[in-house]
This record gives sequence, structure tokens and C-alpha cells, in this order.
Amino acid sequence: MQHAPLAYHDVKTAADRIAGRVRPVAVAPTEPGAFGDVEVRLALELLQFTGTFKARGALNFVEAHREAGTLPEAGVTIASGGNAGVACAWAARRAGARSTVFLPATAPDVKVRRLRELGADVRLVGSEYAEAAAACEEFAARSGALASHAYDHPLIAAGAGTLFEEIHRRVPGLDTVVVAVGGGGLLAGVATAARAHGVRTVAVEPENCRALHAALEAGRPVDVPVRSVAADSLGARRVSADALAVAQDDSVRPVLVPDAAIVRTRRLLWEERRLAVEHGAAAALAAVLPPEGPGHGYRAEPGEKICVVLCGANTDPADLAA
Repeated sequence: MQHAPLAYHDVKTAADRIAGRVRPVAVAPTEPGAFGDVEVRLALELLQFTGTFKARGALNFVEAHREAGTLPEAGVTIASGGNAGVACAWAARRAGARSTVFLPATAPDVKVRRLRELGADVRLVGSEYAEAAAACEEFAARSGALASHAYDHPLIAAGAGTLFEEIHRRVPGLDTVVVAVGGGGLLAGVATAARAHGVRTVAVEPENCRALHAALEAGRPVDVPVRSVAADSLGARRVSADALAVAQDDSVRPVLVPDAAIVRTRRLLWEERRLAVEHGAAAALAAVLPPEGPGHGYRAEPGEKICVVLCGANTDPADLAA
């Protein structure tokens, strides 16, 4: 569906709509000198309700429809590999609405249990996300349920952008915000808000989940293969049109990181800070650590003030145990 390009006004409207209903982001400093002469802070969005930033977009989506009187009796429905479905079910429950979430039959039991705890009607269909998405689309057409999306919707992206508004208030003089990119909802919202404040955005992808890079090369969203340790959260086969549009602006720097750096960074976050994050969240920080090879990561300027978004914590910490 075509819609007007995402604008800063959309983010501001979302911020007003969900104010007091989400957990304000905590921003933590890193040790002086840990990144040389670059000042790095961590936005701990992994502490958000449902464990990821996706609560913001889901709540904005549901509340916008509730305010407009367009939230149907059949509730909302979404196809998801996990995080977006949990956020949608959480937001629907807050609004007193029903939720129907379609997952591949291969979905982890822990995610299925969490969805059911939130009152969702869980439908397990097929072995891949595409099959669950097709079943969700058919269900929405048949039942009249309101179809949401994991990332490709202006209300979802605008809700994600509210995170930057909070970061900007907490970090005076911020030069750069660093976010991981899957389908691009977080990038679209954050970069739209950051650009309005004159702040650069670094968009980080695993080198083998490079939907944004492929879209920039092609000039349009295109399908890509997905092979990365972070594919469970960053494994979208194509980015949204909004993500591509913001990434074409000079204020956005797309970079790649290898899986080895993601794994190493995730372990460092646990061993040095006792933060258990998803591989997708670790990808963002991996981009500002010393690179593991030419062409990887982001080279900050001396004195640059950076905030890295740690976007999610829905992970199995078993492999972090010493």
C-alpha cells in the first residue's frame, strides 16, 4: 500500500500518543577511554516492555486505530517470527482488543508461550514466515481483523522513532546514533527524527543480511538471501520503502559487520556489563568497535559523541554462561 513518506511530524505525533505508556529509555555511559577519544553511550532499549523497541510501534499502531474508531471487533492480526508478534499482542491487550498471531510451526516454544500469556490466539502455519504471512493475510480478509506488520507501516516506523526523541533529550550534543537494520522500521523512524535534529544515523547490517545495502545498490527494495547469526531479528528479506528513502539521505551511513564481530560483541556485553542482548542488538555496537577487517564498521571522528541503540533482549542466554 502506498503512503506519504514518513515525516518528523509523524514521529512527534507518535511520541504524544504513547507518552507514559512505554518505558522511557535509559542511556548509560561507557568507561572513559573504552573507545579511544570517541564518547560512546548505550541506549538500553532492551529494557523496554516486551524486551524490544517494537513495543513502541505496536502501541502507536493500535492506539491510532483505537482513537480513530477503526479498531475492529475482530482485533488485530500479524505474522511474525517472534518480537513483533509479542509487541502486537501486548499492545492489543492494553487496548482491550483481541490479537491473532501467525507463526511458522518451527517457532520456538518460548515465544509461543509468551504470546499465549499475553492472550493472543496463536496460529502455527507452515515452516517459513512467508507461509504464516499468507495465512495472516487470508485471515484478515475473512475475519475483518486489522492487519499489522512487523516493520513496513508508517505507524510502526513512527513509533520506533520516538526512541530517538528520548535519546536526544538525554544526550546533549549528540553527533551520531547507531541502529541495527533488519526490515528497517527502527531505521526509518530513528533516522527521520535524527535528521530533524541534525544528527547522523549509522545503519548497521550483518554482512550476510544486507537488504538495505542491496536496496541502495538497486535503487529499490529487492529480496536478498538471509544467512547470519542475527537472522532471527535482522533477517528480513527486503527493507521497507521508508527505510530505503531515509538511507538515501546524506545523514545516513550504511555499514556492514561480520558475524564473528557480532558474536564477540554480544559476549563482551555480557562479560563486561552483564547485559544479555540479542545478536541483532550486538550488531549495532559491533559497528563502533575496532573492525575485524577492511570495509567493516563505522570509523568515528575524534571527539565524536555516539549513542548506540541496544534494541532487544529476547535471547537465550545459555550460551553466555561461563
